[in-house]
Amino acid sequence: MDNKEFSKQLELRTKKVAISIIKMSAFLPNTPEGRVIRYQLSKSGTSVGANYREANRSRSKADFKNKIKICESEASETVYWLEIIEVLTWVESKKLQIILTEANELLAIYTSISKNLKL
Repeated sequence: MDNKEFSKQLELRTKKVAISIIKMSAFLPNTPEGRVIRYQLSKSGTSVGANYREANRSRSKADFKNKIKICESEASETVYWLEIIEVLTWVESKKLQIILTEANELLAIYTSISKNLKL
């Protein structure tokens, strides 16, 4: 797979994760705590793909690296919120594990890309 195809596939994966997170968020409790976590998770979970799309349209290598670092950070935050939801057992474990696994894989991908970028 070449870089262009890899980029398209990664954009698609991040979009699917964002949609899964949005759908899952509807099942979080409508309590003050649930709303805070829903908001935080929705922000970070959808930001990963948006920032990756921006990275693919960056103006320079430095801009690309900066956007990838943002993707890495947002993916890490997303994993954090999913782990909190897991501990609180707010979502069926099987459904949550699918999203959590993918979020961890995305985090690993962005970490790897970030570490291998040279300016």
